[in-house]
Amino acid sequence: MHNACMVALQIRDVSDDVRDALVAQAKARGQSLQAYLLELVETQAVRLCNTAVLDGFAGRSDGTRSVPGETAAELAEQRGYPERVA
Repeated sequence: MHNACMVALQIRDVSDDVRDALVAQAKARGQSLQAYLLELVETQAVRLCNTAVLDGFAGRSDGTRSVPGETAAELAEQRGYPERVA
């Protein structure tokens, strides 16, 4: 995600408690606060891209939303197999 054209982000009005929690987490991971926050922002950006891709599959009617056994029953019906009694 790194490229030659970088921007700086600034977040204002962060409470001391929030900053302290973030610093503690960064330290526990062996990172600077800068590195930890950059990782969080990059991870969120990847998640947003993934969500956009997954949203493209919304509303599909190709069996991806079938419950277990439903697809097998539908195939059997389409193939003309007799119905099984459970």
